[in-house]
Amino acid sequence: MHPFRKAVEAGDLDAVAALLAENVVFTSPVAFKPYPGKAITAAILRAVSQVFEDFTYVREIANPDGRDHALMFTATVAGKRLTGCDFLHFDEDGRIDDFMVMVRPLSAATALAEAMGAKFDEIARAAGGE
Repeated sequence: MHPFRKAVEAGDLDAVAALLAENVVFTSPVAFKPYPGKAITAAILRAVSQVFEDFTYVREIANPDGRDHALMFTATVAGKRLTGCDFLHFDEDGRIDDFMVMVRPLSAATALAEAMGAKFDEIARAAGGE
């Protein structure tokens, strides 16, 4: 099991943040533009941990070189069950430099967008006003 998955499953958001590269780019399943930087990515991940209910990783797929991982998950948002995948790329230092999330179905993605949108000001403050 990858250390990122272990940290998420343990609810250790400080350990999750420690695995992010300073130049990480987060691509959200519900936002048009990617979010560059560790501060905003960590803030988004903290907020989503509050929005997701019954979050569970169900499968982990790794590239043999260890620099790419896909972590499939299930969760519930506002009563909508979703399936998603975290696509992670690791730099030469073992830190996540590319983090893309995809979710389905559309009704659950919409619920996720609404729930995260309600947290936008909190996320921006946590990221230092970004």
